Amino acid sequence: MQLSLQEVIPVPLREKVNASKSGVWKTTQTFNKGEYIFIQAPSGTGKTTLVHILYGLRKDFEGVVKWNSTSLCTTNNETLAKLRATSISVIFQDMRLFPELTAWENVDIKRRLTNTVTEQQVSEWFDRLGLGDKKNSMGNNLSYGEQQRVSIIRALLQPFEWLLMDEPFSHLDHANIAKAIALISEVMNQHKAGMILADLDENNYFPYTQTILL
Repeated sequence: MQLSLQEVIPVPLREKVNASKSGVWKTTQTFNKGEYIFIQAPSGTGKTTLVHILYGLRKDFEGVVKWNSTSLCTTNNETLAKLRATSISVIFQDMRLFPELTAWENVDIKRRLTNTVTEQQVSEWFDRLGLGDKKNSMGNNLSYGEQQRVSIIRALLQPFEWLLMDEPFSHLDHANIAKAIALISEVMNQHKAGMILADLDENNYFPYTQTILL
């Protein structure tokens, strides 16, 4: 699935975007399935806004965003929901776990809905990311780093052609980053998927095919 951006400008950032040079805003870009795109986004340039636009959460922008022939400007909720369920997954910066559910319940809801990963596999992923003893911990009792690892597992529990990531490792130490990268890379290879990772600082987490300054 191809992603195309045509002269996209977030309305709340219009003045700032018009006053600066960007590799994404106000440009024409085409990203193809399987590409690993790193968007380096200094603070205040619209990193989270971009991820939310690409996932269809925001429509307060000018220009055109298309996943294949589906324009996010005009698509209906049913089509958008199907797109998210089959083709696009996301790791949000703010994690968005249900605080009143356990770590396991937060991911098992999605596992049951998508039916693409077995319960045993998910349990193994918890162990791999050092969360084996946190399955029954409530979401609001998890540390930020633990929440981030749970949100990573949740994002991998569905079919996808693209994985969107907004500062996915911001609360993790080097050892846990390495574990998360290994798991994400493994699942990415299984799906032959592409990624768009947006972060503040330059990194070499993945073998990026393009690096763009937002």
